Amino acid sequence: MNSLRFRWLALVGLVAGFTGWLVNWLATRNGYGTPTLPLTSLVTTAVIIAITLVFGRRVLQWRNGKRDRPLDPILATRTLVLAQACAYAGALSLGWHAGIFVDQLTLLSVRSTTAPLWGSVALMVGGTLMIMVGLVVEDFCKLPPDDDGTGAPGHSEGEYA
Repeated sequence: MNSLRFRWLALVGLVAGFTGWLVNWLATRNGYGTPTLPLTSLVTTAVIIAITLVFGRRVLQWRNGKRDRPLDPILATRTLVLAQACAYAGALSLGWHAGIFVDQLTLLSVRSTTAPLWGSVALMVGGTLMIMVGLVVEDFCKLPPDDDGTGAPGHSEGEYA
């Protein structure tokens, strides 16, 4: 399985940011509300981050030598996929709400409330945390290099557990 590419995360964030800005621009100029997630979605974000960290910790413990029982390869693979999905979802959320934030800044002088602005900031922080946790847990899933130097097949540096 390939590791996360920062270019792809940046591309997802930029496309989502432009789309968020455009949708918000169209919505607010036509009398609709700001198309952001509610702040209660931060609870869901926290749950996703916690689950990703719990599964990542299990893989990390096994990788670091606590091998009292074998690591289920399906669990390790699912943890890796969860970490990567978490990072991509974070990039999407960060980009979308950054685009809305930029458009809301231009409306600051005509609005009486800054609630959409602060809501976007909170959701951008949540997206950033998702990216960071995804990258860290993905790193948990990498196997350490072989100590014996034999280069056993399937266990070189940078491969996943």
